[in-house]
Amino acid sequence: MPPVNRIAEFAAEMAEWRHHLHANPELSLDCHETGAFVAEKLRGFGLDEVHEGIARTGVVGLIRGQGAGPVTGLRADMDALPMTEETGAPHASKVPGRMHACGHDGHTAMLLGAARYLAETRNFAGTVAVIFQPAEESGGGGGIMVEEGIMERFGIEEVYAIHTDPANPEGRFSTRPGPIMAAVDDFTITLKGQGGHAARPHGTRDPIPAAMGLGLQMQTIAARNTDPMKQLVVSITQIHSGSAWNVIPDSAMIAGTVRSFDPEVRDMAERRIRALAEAAAAGGDLEVEIDYDRSYPPTVNHADQTAFAARIAAEVAGDAGVDEDTPPVMGAEDFSYMLEARPGAYVKLGQGVGPGVHNAKFDFNDAVAPLGASFFVKLIETRHGRAA
Repeated sequence: MPPVNRIAEFAAEMAEWRHHLHANPELSLDCHETGAFVAEKLRGFGLDEVHEGIARTGVVGLIRGQGAGPVTGLRADMDALPMTEETGAPHASKVPGRMHACGHDGHTAMLLGAARYLAETRNFAGTVAVIFQPAEESGGGGGIMVEEGIMERFGIEEVYAIHTDPANPEGRFSTRPGPIMAAVDDFTITLKGQGGHAARPHGTRDPIPAAMGLGLQMQTIAARNTDPMKQLVVSITQIHSGSAWNVIPDSAMIAGTVRSFDPEVRDMAERRIRALAEAAAAGGDLEVEIDYDRSYPPTVNHADQTAFAARIAAEVAGDAGVDEDTPPVMGAEDFSYMLEARPGAYVKLGQGVGPGVHNAKFDFNDAVAPLGASFFVKLIETRHGRAA
């Protein structure tokens, strides 16, 4: 099904906004130019209020409809990734070592398009809060915005978000009630011994064997400590030690990530990592430092709001264009904090199968932006009721 006619009319402008954002990526909480660009557009669209500086560079705009009614939040993330772009696109990143490799430029363009339409028509009751957040990739900007009180400050009752999906056909929506994205934790373990000459290992306390054994033992957490009907991923992503072939180093570092859905599994994984690290240190006569950071919680969709979002998606894409029970994935998303604070749903929008997110060749598909904007618009006009 086609997008809303008026949104289709300014689809080319949405692409221009997106290309500007893509060419000028910013990281984490430092989305200063991006936030200023968004705020300028929102004021130009005639929003009733535009609030800047939330979570440092986040923006919230309010659009009041006709008469009293609900208050719904619509969220887009704005930050990029510290990667070197390889798309070769005319709008490729101008900033070395930074690129929009996760579609946040597209998310921002979609929500700007929805804001423009809603501000023009105001064919709804109540108020819409359009939320543009920094630091989804790192820094937990969604959580910071919640901590700074946006839900209470703006009276937000429900909240919704869209994320691009390069694993699904163009224009296909997917979601599910319950967990849809995993919790993520990060760990860094440093084993400290005493280095020396590689020809005289007996005069050292070598951290290398302990680190090697610890890496293998950590793989048993998912394989032997976790209920096979539940999901857990423990990935070691960094091992650093030594600087020369004939020197036993003083220390070895292992770092990685833990992904889970179940709170008990999450707790167990942390306990086991700590216990295994301490045992490896004791076995090697070493000291150990464990830095375990609990990061984003699981993204858990609320059942009623997810069913409603799927119904709205079907109005945009047709019944065949919506998957209401997509499998959960082990990636993480800081929209989870907003869903802990308020009922709502996280929805994915297929952009056509191609390079995955966080890939140097990834680029958002501008053709689906009008569909995402139309989803937001229809959600508001249905939930809030069209003005008489």
